[in-house]
Amino acid sequence: MIRSLLAATAVLSLSTAVQAQAPVQTPVAPTQVQPADVALLLPAQLSPDCGGLNNLASRAWCVTAPLGQIGALADAYIADLATKGWLAAGGDENRVVLIKRREGGGCEGMQMVAFYDTTKTAVAELPGYLGFAVVPGDVCAQAAAEKPASETTPQ
Repeated sequence: MIRSLLAATAVLSLSTAVQAQAPVQTPVAPTQVQPADVALLLPAQLSPDCGGLNNLASRAWCVTAPLGQIGALADAYIADLATKGWLAAGGDENRVVLIKRREGGGCEGMQMVAFYDTTKTAVAELPGYLGFAVVPGDVCAQAAAEKPASETTPQ
């Protein structure tokens, strides 16, 4: 997941595969509200417009830092969120899905997506972004509902 992003930013050979994507598995509720457990970690700066990229400003809370630091910053966010009960539960090369068990049962969900402006040359100084968005509903119930019958039916 983010390790792939770390390697890519380390050598600055980022490809268009690390482009921002709208969350693909679960729709994200439109919000510009900072998710409760997400803090502004240095060297990140708030980016209310999400860099003006991929129409994320209406769907995510974004921070920016130089592209060469985004991989380490993403790892710092994952570590910080882990101290608050969030677990990295999946994702892909530029997206991490995090879950947190609710006290009364079920799970909260959040996505962190890493992106940059792919119309520009990927250099360490180019602004990179992390976008955070809450996944609505109970993500544990959603995941159980998506499993094929062969995985949920005892044999």
